[in-house]
Amino acid sequence: MYIEILKSKIHNVRITQAELHYVGSITIDEDLLDAAQMQEFEKVLVVNQNNGERLETYIIKGERGSGIICMNGPAARKVQLGDIVIVMSFASVHIDEAKNWKPILVFPNEQNRLI
Repeated sequence: MYIEILKSKIHNVRITQAELHYVGSITIDEDLLDAAQMQEFEKVLVVNQNNGERLETYIIKGERGSGIICMNGPAARKVQLGDIVIVMSFASVHIDEAKNWKPILVFPNEQNRLI
């Protein structure tokens, strides 16, 4: 049997941009993606700590070192600039492997940069 399990998480990043008139997705600083071992176009769950919104979208690489966290497309209506969000990705793992699974957890600073 396989189960969905947390693969990686970027915890408490600040929304720096919201672009309503865009195809859709979330743009994330490439440094954060590397640290979390997340890939461009990977499906993610985004949880807004300010308003409780939860949504699924996919990742677009943002400029390395920029600290950008930009919600694009209709999801831009679910955030305000400065909101704090958690970005999570998941993996399908065999139940036996899941028992010893350790997700990758990334805790950036207030400027969305690695500490």
